[in-house]
Amino acid sequence: MTETSGRLLRLLSLLQTPREWPGPELARRLEVSTRTVRNDVERLRGLGYPVEATRGAIGGYRLSAGTAMPPLLLDDEEAVAVAVSLRTSAGGGVGGIEETSLRALTKLQQVLPKRLAGRVDALQSYTVRLAGTRGPRVDGAVLGTMAAAARDREVLRFAYSDHAGSSSERRVEPYRLVNLGRRWYLVAFDVERDDWRTFRVDRMDDVRSVGHRFTRRALPADDVAGWVATKTRSVQMRFRARLRVHASADDVATKMGAWHEGSIEPLDAHTCVITMGGRSAAELAVWLGFLDADFEVLDSPELAGAVRALGQRFVRAAAD
Repeated sequence: MTETSGRLLRLLSLLQTPREWPGPELARRLEVSTRTVRNDVERLRGLGYPVEATRGAIGGYRLSAGTAMPPLLLDDEEAVAVAVSLRTSAGGGVGGIEETSLRALTKLQQVLPKRLAGRVDALQSYTVRLAGTRGPRVDGAVLGTMAAAARDREVLRFAYSDHAGSSSERRVEPYRLVNLGRRWYLVAFDVERDDWRTFRVDRMDDVRSVGHRFTRRALPADDVAGWVATKTRSVQMRFRARLRVHASADDVATKMGAWHEGSIEPLDAHTCVITMGGRSAAELAVWLGFLDADFEVLDSPELAGAVRALGQRFVRAAAD
């Protein structure tokens, strides 16, 4: 009986690989006859696993989706990864899945072997999550609707509010959902505007499929996530200016880091000209303080005024 149970687990582990397994190959791997494989497949079906069989020269067995979810067989790394992912989801930015994630995590922890439970406990005990992280929350059901529409190539309609608060009705062909930090974006082809667009999911309302199918188009970029990140930063950095900085280009690049969107042109070993952006002149003036170097504003009276006002505020603060 123990030998049969162990063989069933090995067979189930093979069938959970997304491919079709010929009977003779399964028999060879399990070191049994093809008749035993057929009997073991029937045992798995009796336990609720939907094992499909196809006939012919290229036929075989594969595990398909069923009406109920039978137990899964996970290896050590998979079990730890699922537990950590569930814990993260329980405190994430997607509404409606926190309680479900906690229930699933509790069930998984109850059956984890001690060697794995210790690893999960260590990750939970020595990982700190920043409470109250700012960011919009999105509805998990809405994400599911958009993902299904993208899969089935169905046109979506929704009301959308842009960054200025202006509302409009959109009709789009959905392609991808992109998660950047706590924000979710839909990459879609806007039918009315005849162009690719990104939409923040938290600004979408009354999302619905109209039931019309569309012909798939080539994506606007191979790296869709990078494309969305670039477009998002370009919208956020609406204000731009040029400055002469009395520091080397390498030093400025190091201090500006990944938040810099623009160019750095060296003039000599100790001076460079930079083009950079921000949401506003006031925000850019604050960031310039991190350069820790003298600079002159070359082409923006608005930025010069913001720098002057900020400097005067600092002088007043230090006067006491």
